[in-house]
Amino acid sequence: MSYIEKYDRTSPKSIEEYAKKLIGYTFEDIIELNKKDSKELNKGEIKENTSLYYGNRSRKGGLGNLLEEIYFGYNANSISEPDFPEAGVELKITPFEKKKNGSFKAGERLVLGMISYDKEIEDNLYDSHIWNKCKLLLLIYYLRDKRIKDNLLYTIRYATLFQPTEADLKIIEQDYKIIVDKIKAGKAHELSESDTMYLGACTKGSTAEKSLVKQYYNTNVKAKKRAFCYKNTYMTFILNNYIIPNKNTYEENVEPIIRDVDDLKNCSFDEYIKSKINKNIGKTDEELCLLFDREYNNNKAQWIDLSYRMLGIKSNKAEEFIKANIVVKAVRIEENGNMVESSSLPTICFKELVKQEWEDSDLFKYFETTKFLFVVYKKQGEHYVLKGCKLWNMPYEDLNVDLYQGWKNIRDTVEKGTELEKKETKNGIIIKNNLPNKNANRIIHIRPHTSKTFYKFEDGEIFGKGTYVNGDELPDGRWMTKQSFWINNSYIISQLQDIINQ
Repeated sequence: MSYIEKYDRTSPKSIEEYAKKLIGYTFEDIIELNKKDSKELNKGEIKENTSLYYGNRSRKGGLGNLLEEIYFGYNANSISEPDFPEAGVELKITPFEKKKNGSFKAGERLVLGMISYDKEIEDNLYDSHIWNKCKLLLLIYYLRDKRIKDNLLYTIRYATLFQPTEADLKIIEQDYKIIVDKIKAGKAHELSESDTMYLGACTKGSTAEKSLVKQYYNTNVKAKKRAFCYKNTYMTFILNNYIIPNKNTYEENVEPIIRDVDDLKNCSFDEYIKSKINKNIGKTDEELCLLFDREYNNNKAQWIDLSYRMLGIKSNKAEEFIKANIVVKAVRIEENGNMVESSSLPTICFKELVKQEWEDSDLFKYFETTKFLFVVYKKQGEHYVLKGCKLWNMPYEDLNVDLYQGWKNIRDTVEKGTELEKKETKNGIIIKNNLPNKNANRIIHIRPHTSKTFYKFEDGEIFGKGTYVNGDELPDGRWMTKQSFWINNSYIISQLQDIINQ
């Protein structure tokens, strides 16, 4: 039987079965096999220099266009209809990667289609052009190995039709409304992926300046071009739970918060979370431990554990939080209104930091894509009493003004050359540096992320009780103790005043 086989363009199942014949082939294989069968191609003759044409890494969507034009036999396009309109199927070619620990993750967001700013936007997801185009997806996954320089040598591993579950669709419907409401309020320039859970509004455009366009609902302020997308964390969950055969979950003991889709019939996910936790307002941590059958031992994990248990989760792994990249933070406020601890963020690589521009930086991407569930407890006598909770993402101005300035000051200091100076104190020698301190920015500061110090000076001298594992190399070749960004405790308190004071 010929490699190029016909399929029924009106049948989703036929299209899927035809797509599955790609499994095990590289993109280069597909080109070569089609050269042999060129007379049977739907599209006709193969273009000259086909490999260069489709394999150009600077060309966005080249691999997808290859499958569209050579294998499925239709011209790549950007129309608002599905790729297979008779069957209502949209084709999406997307990468996945294998992590160092052997698990798999989605290689990127799954972009569904552009958000139009030059006309009115549909209020309801199911009436929208994006739903018409993407309600049934044919997902073709290829394994991306960045050690392989020629992307035509990547292998296609999976091909399957996909629709979100009923419960996911309820949340996606709510996500769509959040995005639309912001656009219609003339605030498209303030959109962030962290506004929503599964369906995001991701930026599109090579540079910020080129990507700015006029808003239909606010002609005075330009906004970045954005597209509807399924978030990376959502697609990673889908990959590991629905795409890879015989792999039930990529994390053990994952539990859903929403066990009945009717739970979201008359309320949003945000409202549902609040109702589950806030019905316990006024209870002490000891009372909550007794209520949810958890040992009362005052270790740091206790308040996080209680936060999950109020949501019906014993494993501290909530399915919706994993899909939506929601980080749970238990915030303990002392009787004087202060918060003892600042909140740590992932560690910094100094050599990478100085190469990054703001919107490509690790810190920007973290807050652009991460939502937090703050569960607030306040000290009263010997116990902490539950005050309430808030699903929160960083406001636009805070992210792009104050946080940016704090990040830039730290990056510029490292780029110019971090000063390391030995100081004699009553407790022995310490190393002082000129990195901005906590008072330099209202949102973030930088400080060590390890209890063991490690320094290596320009003359090769090593100082500290740690090893290279506890250090990070500076751009000039010296080493200093591993650092991370921390969210200032005063900033977190300022965002939670409505809960603290209630």
